[in-house]
Parts: sequence; C-alpha cells; structure tokens
Amino acid sequence: MSNPQVSIDELSVNTIRLLSVDMVQKANSGHPGLPLGAAPMAYVLWSRFLRFNPQDPKWPNRDRFVLSAGHGSALLYSLLHLYGYDLSLDDLKQFRQLDSKTPGHPESHITAGVEVTTGPLGQGFANGLGMAMAEAHLGALYNKEGHAPVQDHYTYVLVSDGDLMEGIASEAASLAGHLQLSKMIYLYDDNKISLDGPTSFAYTENPMQRFDAYYWHTQHVQDGNSLDEIENAIRVAQSVKDRPSIIAVRTIIGFGSPLAGSSKSHGSALGPDNVKATKKFYGFDPEQSFQVPAEVYEHLRQPGLKGAELQKQWEKDFAAYAKEFKADAEMFKLSFDGKLPAGWDKDLPVYTPADGELATRQASGKALDVLKKSVPFMFGGSADLATSNEMDKSGDDSFQPLHLERRNVWFGVREHAMGAAMNGIAHHGGLRTYGGTFLTFSDYMRAAIRLTALSESTATFVFTHDSIGLGEDGPTHQPIEQVLALRSIPNIVVLRPADANESTEAWRIAMTTPKSPVVLVFSRQKLPILDQTKLGSAREGVPRGAYILSEAQGGQPEFIFVATGSEVALAMEAQKVLEKDGTPTRVVSMPSWELFEHQDKAYRETVLPPSVRKRLAIEAGSPIGWHKYTTDEGGVVAMNRFGASAPAELLFEKFGFTVANVVKRAKAVLAGHPEEEKVEKKQVVAKGN
Repeated sequence: MSNPQVSIDELSVNTIRLLSVDMVQKANSGHPGLPLGAAPMAYVLWSRFLRFNPQDPKWPNRDRFVLSAGHGSALLYSLLHLYGYDLSLDDLKQFRQLDSKTPGHPESHITAGVEVTTGPLGQGFANGLGMAMAEAHLGALYNKEGHAPVQDHYTYVLVSDGDLMEGIASEAASLAGHLQLSKMIYLYDDNKISLDGPTSFAYTENPMQRFDAYYWHTQHVQDGNSLDEIENAIRVAQSVKDRPSIIAVRTIIGFGSPLAGSSKSHGSALGPDNVKATKKFYGFDPEQSFQVPAEVYEHLRQPGLKGAELQKQWEKDFAAYAKEFKADAEMFKLSFDGKLPAGWDKDLPVYTPADGELATRQASGKALDVLKKSVPFMFGGSADLATSNEMDKSGDDSFQPLHLERRNVWFGVREHAMGAAMNGIAHHGGLRTYGGTFLTFSDYMRAAIRLTALSESTATFVFTHDSIGLGEDGPTHQPIEQVLALRSIPNIVVLRPADANESTEAWRIAMTTPKSPVVLVFSRQKLPILDQTKLGSAREGVPRGAYILSEAQGGQPEFIFVATGSEVALAMEAQKVLEKDGTPTRVVSMPSWELFEHQDKAYRETVLPPSVRKRLAIEAGSPIGWHKYTTDEGGVVAMNRFGASAPAELLFEKFGFTVANVVKRAKAVLAGHPEEEKVEKKQVVAKGN
C-alpha cells in the first residue's frame, strides 16, 4: 500500500479523505464533498496545532475543535478514529446507522471527542463563540502571575458557506469582534458550492469584508491543498492578540473525485464507480474499503501522545497552583465536575404575604443575585433586556475586553447567538450559564434550546413577560403558543411559577437538574405571595411539578382547578366562590408538566384523583395539551387567538381571565357542559374576481 514517493503528510490527508468517502458510500447517505476538500486544513490543524488527549477527552485545558459544518461529520469521525479516540474502524462502518457512535451529524453525548452537538448551520459558529467566552472568562478568573495558566486554550471552528449565510453567524461574529476574543480561530471552507448548486446563485457578497467590519482578522489561503500555506495562516492568526480570526481557505468540493467542484458531491454518496475512480486518483486500491496504512496510524497517534504529556505537565502545574491558591483550585475543580459549592442555596429568599405583591420576574432577579454571590462560576446575561428580565443592568459587572473576569454578559439584541453561545459555554465546562429575554423571543432561540436538550446539556433559559399580562406592547410581544412550544421539546424542564416562593424553587431546580436545560417563565405583572403557612409548600411541591396548593373543605374535592403562573391566584379566588356555593374545590398549582410526569402514578393520582373528573385548567396561553389533565369531562380557560394592545388588567378581562368567567366555566363543567367558549376570530373571506 505504501508509496515511497508519497510523503506521510499526503498519505495521511488522503487516508482521512477516503475513510470519509467509504463511510458515506457504505451508508449510501451523507456528504462526501466537504471531507474531500477540507481534509488538508483539518490535518494541519490536528497534527500541528490542536492540543488534545484522546485518553481524556475532557481535559479542561484542551483546545476545542467544533465542526460547525456538521453535515461533514464523516470528516470528524475519520479524525477521531485516526488520532486515537475511542472510535473504532467498525464504528466508522456503522456511519448513520441505528444506535451507532457515528450519527449523521456529530452528537457530543454519543461520541467521545465531539465537543458540541452541531447540525443546523450556524449553530456551531455561535457555539464556538460561547467556548471562547468561557475560556477568556475562566482565564481571567483563575490564572495567576507566576504560575502556568489554568485556562489557556484556543477554540477552532470549521465553517462552511452555509454557516456564513445563516443570520446567527452574523450575530455571533459581531459579539466576538466586540469582545476581542483572540483565541477564536475559524477555518472557512470556501468552496463556493452549496447543496443546490453554486453559491453565486444566492451569495455574491465578499464575506471577508463583512468580517473585517466585525473587527475580525481575516486571511485568504488560495490553495486549500497547500499544507504549508494553511499552517502559516494559522500561525499568523495565533499572533493576533486583539481580535478573532477567520481564514478563508479556497477548496474544491469533492476534490479528487469525478464530481469535484459540483454540488453533486455535496449531499449524497459518490456511487461505486466514482468511489473507485477517486481511490485511483489518490493511489489507493480501488477494490478495498476503509484502508489505513500502518504508518498513517503511527504518524497520527503522535499528536495525541504529545497531548497526554501536555496534560501531565498541566496537572503538575495545577498541583503547584493549588498549594498557593487552594480556594481557587477547589472551585475550579468543583465547577468542571459539575458540582456546586457547599451551602450555595442557604440564602435563597423565602417570602410571606406581608412582603407584598411581587412579579415573578422580580423574584427571579432576587434569587439570581443570591446565586451569583454563592456560586462564583455563574456566567450569563440578557439580550439587551436586563432591566425587564431583572438581571444586572448597571454595567459595573459587565464582561468586556478589559474586564474578562466579570460575569455579566451583555449579549446585545442577539437572541439567536445568545442561545447557541450558552450552549457552547455549557459544553466548555467550568461555568453555569443563563440567558434572558422576553418569552416571545424564545422563538429565535428554539434551535439552540433544542440542541441543548438533544445533547443532554445544561443551561438556564430565563423568559419574562410570559403572557398577555405584558400589556401595552401588544400581540407582537405577547406570547401565546411559546410555552407549549417549549414544553414540546423532549428532555427539557419548563417551569412557570405562580409566585415569588415558587420562583425561588424554580431557580433551585435549574441549578440542580442534570443533563437537561431548564426554562424559567416569569410574569411582568405583580402577583400575590401565597401563604406558605396555610397552603401547600412550594419547597416540597414545585420539584414534583404539581401539588395541592389549596385543599377543598373536608379534604374531598368534587372539582379541581389546575393552573400555572399568574393564573394560580385567579384559581384561588374562584375556589372561594365555588366553596361558598357548596362545591368542595381543590386548587392544584402545576408549574411544570415535565416534573409532574416524572412522579410515580401514586403521587400523580393523589394530586389529580381519577375519581374527580370535573376539572378546569387555567393558563393565559395555548390550550393545547391541557386536556390530558382535565379529562373529557373538564375544560380549559386559555388563549385561542393573539392578544391585543392595552393595559394588562383590561386584556385579562377581555379574554376571560376573571373570577366571574372562571366560575362560570367551572359551573358549566359541573353541569356537564365543558365545551370551551367560542373565541372571537376575524373572518378571512376570499373575494372573487
């Protein structure tokens, strides 16, 4: 197999290429064009720059590599196998197959060495921003003069034309340039081909001039097969200390195949004859598959062995650091182990009705203030809505180029990038991240939240202004379907607290939920504080998702209200009327469907007894899904249309969130008529010619 006229560099690059081609061909599914074109830059990066240890993929000071162009996953799997990670040749042969370690797009919780789950284009671009932010902040927080750095690594991201077209990349690039994140180096696979054809059909700008405007350092490599040119460009990028870098590497998609330069090599297998022709081009046996010369294995295992030595030295340096800075060292280890400091929650506030009414967003802000004092590695902020989200808005603790040690991130009006950057921060390790905006803008963040859930990662997404209670801003800003949409995502916990004490408990859950993102949904308007001495305990009930807040007189309900958020107080008032009229009525607060569903059947039936089928759910959002809890004999008071622009109290009256209407609906249910009220809808009439 060996050809003495071919250098080990060239043989290694071609092995990476052809392993990728074989994976895609065997699966008859995938994207062979990117690996064929981008393998040289990946080889240079992994062999000459990237610091990693395949035996410990989570070494805290490793360099991070993100394949934002996740459709080229075969390239990443080839790299992981050849450079010594726990990914066998047999694993490569199971590419895109059921339960394999080589899924169609990289997934961090499945494959060792995959730093973050990418897929939708642009997400990995912004994940890299989060990782670079985490490295910069942790370095400023822990590194001490006279000691080797505790955190000092690069974040490298391989991006495609599609990544740069997606708007999320522009948001992330803008923030990265502002923050001057110089250890952020992106390799742009500039092949001028997208899935449907030439990028010139939709993309004629000069993207590097755009990045110049974002305050990035930009370079061009004209020959994507020139290893030395690529190496020189990366070294120049590393020398830049005041801005991120992007290197446009001119490549040919599908290089070496009969489909080179064509979109036909982008999104489907080359086909048996084209695979053979490609192998002939590279001097490999066209009749053999998954070929790895022994000298390639030996050569490509060297960077990982060097990385293991680098980790040993880092651990030795860290031990010396820990002797002088014991508290910092313990906090660093604690954070990367995913643990919390002792007593982290002892000062979380507890409220009584004497404290007066409080919006749950305000209660959230008070809880967050406590957590930032007790957990030094809290790191997050708001998308230019800190005043509304009740997060730090003074700027005194703002994470900025000259103050990277500070913990409050000004994401700017960039919800797309904020969500994906949070995902990158969480995957980096060492920090607890959170981000806030209005609930209606969760739509902008949905892809990132979904990927956080898919990858079994943790982050706290804080959404305020949770209903028509937002008021005068009107229906463009009033969320209706958003809570339902978030609840529909698998592996997520959504909490909509009813008062200040439930809000405190919601934050406690957010800090202790492993392997799932937590979404906290808070009100704009002030709400009464429920009396913990007379009602169900939020501390005990909220972690169970739903609990008996107010029991029926005599303890045997004939009717049950189930409500969340601001509507719980409404249910409490309606309960008084029904009880006075002779109907024993229970009020159940249900801040989280997901947590309730995790309880055993006995508990669930204690809260919602199967024998009591007369029920009414109340939530100022979509009614979809509530019938599961109200039975076929119950009803729902909810929103079946968009809101309107008016003060909140007028909106609640207009849309039926009043004691009178709730009691009316409850009595209709009791009378056997649970049908929902008809909702005013604008008629759209098609006009003839």
